[in-house]
Amino acid sequence: QVQLVESGGGLVQAGGSLRLSCVVSGSRFSTNAMAWYRQAPGKQRALVATITSGGNTYYGDSVKGRFTISRDNAKSTVYLQMNSLKPEGTAVYYCNTVVIATPTIPVGSWGKGTLVTVSS
Repeated sequence: QVQLVESGGGLVQAGGSLRLSCVVSGSRFSTNAMAWYRQAPGKQRALVATITSGGNTYYGDSVKGRFTISRDNAKSTVYLQMNSLKPEGTAVYYCNTVVIATPTIPVGSWGKGTLVTVSS
């Protein structure tokens, strides 16, 4: 069974940066497309960014130009570098294996996520 463990969240001031990590076990990581999602208080979980097995990336409009998704297949880890953070970025961030489609489909079990709090 695929296990996803997110880390790297915390409290940061608006304009600051954080780097999230997600370690994946129990799957052939290098062949999987991966994604980061976030769920803000009182809102539904939303797609933030995706990366294919070949390294092609997609970003939601709200994070384009500020966030960067990357992967290290040797470490079975996907990263989310978040720069110029805004208070509306406060959310629990989750990673998951996905099927790239319209819409993108998460296919793994959700982990606990990592909380990012952006103060104004």
